[in-house]
Amino acid sequence: MKAVLCKAYGLPDSLVVEEVASLIPAIGEVVVSVRACGVNFPDTLIIQGKYQFKPAMPFSPGGEVAGIVKLVGEGVPHISVGDAVIGFTGWGGYAEEAICQAANIVPMPPEMSFPLAASFTLAYGTSYHALKDRAMLKAGETLLVLGAAGGVGLAACEIGAALGAHVIACASTDEKLAICRLHGATDTINYQTQDLREAINQLTKKRGIDVVYDPVGGPYTEPALRAMAWKGRYLVVGFAAGEIPKIALNLTLLKGASIMGVFWGAFIKNEPQVSADNMQELLAMVAAGKLTPLISATYPLEHAADALNDVMARRVVGKVVLVT
Repeated sequence: MKAVLCKAYGLPDSLVVEEVASLIPAIGEVVVSVRACGVNFPDTLIIQGKYQFKPAMPFSPGGEVAGIVKLVGEGVPHISVGDAVIGFTGWGGYAEEAICQAANIVPMPPEMSFPLAASFTLAYGTSYHALKDRAMLKAGETLLVLGAAGGVGLAACEIGAALGAHVIACASTDEKLAICRLHGATDTINYQTQDLREAINQLTKKRGIDVVYDPVGGPYTEPALRAMAWKGRYLVVGFAAGEIPKIALNLTLLKGASIMGVFWGAFIKNEPQVSADNMQELLAMVAAGKLTPLISATYPLEHAADALNDVMARRVVGKVVLVT
């Protein structure tokens, strides 16, 4: 089979495409013939050795796939060869075949395309877990989404709106913000041309934000935290800006606020049943038309480096997907 391989830590252009041996499932695993694989910001980190997990080399990046079950290992009675499935892999998805733990496999709805299914798991799973389980976002509350035009950010806008929140989307261009308005945002802030804290105060009449969803970090964290409402919840999702902020904890004291970490990969490992229930709820929301994931581009497997470079350069709105 063909696979995109990381043989040494580096930038996307250091990846190679090679023929490798087909995969064999162990106990509790399945092999999926990959039809599509989502491209995510953590993929750019894992190939540079900057992610929480460091797979043995050589490895393929790619944490979410959609495809057809090719082989089923022992101890997996509920999955059959030929099933169309969505799988969370952690890594290994940039290939024509991927290994998935059976617990991380979800049946693919028949009306869902492979690219859509492969773009859905990580972004929407992360955002739903963050807003529902961690922040316990309530209808009528105000949600501020930083990096709102990216994969997890746009998912957070849609989910926040579906949960009845007033969504304020923040992004770096007016073009990106226009797309955010189509995906659940009521108000928008261009943090390249506007002062973030002042804009928040104006939009909320100085009441502040109930929940901040932050996959960006960097210079936007502190002004967003300072603009929180009493008992606000600050969701730490990632650091796409590259800088991990240093927080003055007196800000949480003054606001009665909570800072909450969001790591979906650890969540599905530690709370598998809650994660499975969340995924079924999300799929039902897609089927009902409450969520409309945006795929802005698809790339052939051989152009994985181009897709990752676009993600790193923040040229992507919504999600991009590799197809085999």
